Amino acid sequence: MKIRTIDNVDVRGKYVLLRDDFNVQIVDGKITDAFRIEQSMPTINALRNAGARVVIVAHLGRPRGMRNMEYTLAPVAEYMHIPLIKDCLDKDFLSGMHDGDVVLLENVRFYSGEEENDSEFAKKLADGFDLFVNDAFAVSHRAHASTVGVTKYLPSYAGQLLASEIEQLDAVMNNPVRPLVAIVAGAKISTKIGVLKALARIADKLIIGGALGTTFNYAVGANVGNSLYEPDQKDIVLEILKYGRANNCEILIPLDKGVAKEFARNATRTDKTFDEIEDDDIILDAGALTTARDVDVIRSAATVIWNGTVGMAEWSPNWSVGSFALARAIAEQTRAGKLKSIVGGGDTVACLEACGVKDDISYVSTGGGAFLEYIEGRDLPGITVLMEK
Repeated sequence: MKIRTIDNVDVRGKYVLLRDDFNVQIVDGKITDAFRIEQSMPTINALRNAGARVVIVAHLGRPRGMRNMEYTLAPVAEYMHIPLIKDCLDKDFLSGMHDGDVVLLENVRFYSGEEENDSEFAKKLADGFDLFVNDAFAVSHRAHASTVGVTKYLPSYAGQLLASEIEQLDAVMNNPVRPLVAIVAGAKISTKIGVLKALARIADKLIIGGALGTTFNYAVGANVGNSLYEPDQKDIVLEILKYGRANNCEILIPLDKGVAKEFARNATRTDKTFDEIEDDDIILDAGALTTARDVDVIRSAATVIWNGTVGMAEWSPNWSVGSFALARAIAEQTRAGKLKSIVGGGDTVACLEACGVKDDISYVSTGGGAFLEYIEGRDLPGITVLMEK
């Protein structure tokens, strides 16, 4: 995919409206995970060093079009040591900016016009700027005013992070080094039908885990106890399994599960095969047999793409066993130069962080929904408007 980038654009003295994704975790007013901010810094620094006057527009959470200070971006501005402009439509500060200055606008979702992609709101947001740069891959699947609307009023380009995300995903989808192993987990198959089919078309092996895997197990006749799964998706599962066979993709579903009698962090864990699972068992993690098989598959791969933890990875140590084992195996093979690894999705990235292996992965995407939709082959509105004609 060819998109317009800022690489050869003279931005000195220009007012640049930069869309970043700063939807980060904040606890007691402090940022607990600055990954998305740090990934945005190369573009910010490139614009600053080139003499642009950079005004960042971003969002936090879901304030539903109201000025709810629970979702203020003040902690982000403090973390970045830059001024916060208290209203994203304020223009008075622009005249006081100098080349290389960077400021952050308050949460753009304080206005309902943002998520509605209201043209009048987008025009007001764009007013006073010379060009627009989108560097927020994680929200580019949304047709919002700050990702799509402003492009009607300003020359628009992709930042370094957005361009890198596209380059990495295009490479693995169009020309992967094989064997290619895809790992998809999470809660619901109903939200991932398209991406499962897309991966089944290109992957040599597709590992299904988490509650997603539990639905697959149920569909082929296994007892899954009192667990999270989607019984109404049985026909879809059987269709995907058939689709995998038709495309020479081996689809691997769980062999066993880590179960408990209660849905709790400190519940007693027992690993059981499906003929051992009882009606009151609750599945909370991949089992030992499944984990060992999946690690072996990773060790034989040349490329791995992973989205979704295979259990309650945030409930360490009892229920993070499966996800942590995958993370460590992928990191180990990547460090050894035997594997190209691409990981996306908030929970999955948090798992890498908890294991201390995030820096060992070839590429960690900032996207969750956008990551999956891009793999599926959907047009992402915030990227489509940046394509070269």
